[in-house]
Amino acid sequence: MDLIRNYKIHLLALIIVLVSEWIGILKFGLVVLLPLLYALVLGAVASFPRWNFIKLPEMNRAGKMLSIGVLILITKIGLDIGPNISMIMNSGLALIMQEFGHFFGTLIFGLPVALILGMKREAIGACYSIDREANVAIIAERFGLDSPEGRGVMGMYVCGTVFGALWVSLLAGIIAQLGIFHPHSLAMGAGIGSASMMAASMSSIIAVHPEWEETVRAYAAAANLLTSVLGIYFSLFISLPVTIKVYEFFTRDKGGSKAAKAA
Repeated sequence: MDLIRNYKIHLLALIIVLVSEWIGILKFGLVVLLPLLYALVLGAVASFPRWNFIKLPEMNRAGKMLSIGVLILITKIGLDIGPNISMIMNSGLALIMQEFGHFFGTLIFGLPVALILGMKREAIGACYSIDREANVAIIAERFGLDSPEGRGVMGMYVCGTVFGALWVSLLAGIIAQLGIFHPHSLAMGAGIGSASMMAASMSSIIAVHPEWEETVRAYAAAANLLTSVLGIYFSLFISLPVTIKVYEFFTRDKGGSKAAKAA
């Protein structure tokens, strides 16, 4: 009830939503700017510590309200899957295969960059997945969040929360307008296991291909659900062990975290 009674947060959120929706969807060449982008920017500006407008306790309360919003979003995702379940079942193999891109993409592209930048075992936690809640839990159980791997996964979790939706919103809008991939393929790629990132990228795809709105939502929701369910086991038994082996092969840094964990 203390969360609900915080009228300042609710009023600010309402103002941000109204302003963002008033601006609407803007297109600049291949770049598609969505209300979600404006809302994130306005929220970041309003909560900037130097302004002292939103206090830290209020930010913590707002963070707790996020879980309620995610529940509503997940319900909407389930409602999008139901009417298109037969179409999704026919694309089951494609939805499963895209899991390899979701998780090995972070290994192939992310790990080399992390090593070039000088990261040590933090690179394992940062690059074995997209580092959402379930992935943080895996690293916490295996290494502990006070370990180098734990610092890596938490660093990427924070970056994904702050910049992830912004980045995928712009990227999906640009790729959708290039016409290289079918909207259904783009929708599957949008379901990476993060509800906020999926919503941001899915909205950009729909803005470019409004005629495919219903099926784009269905494919994105199905891919996101599949990633959330299978992704935990994929990360635990495939992605994380492979990332550890690749890191240790290139750096010759073996057993450091095992010793730390034993201590």
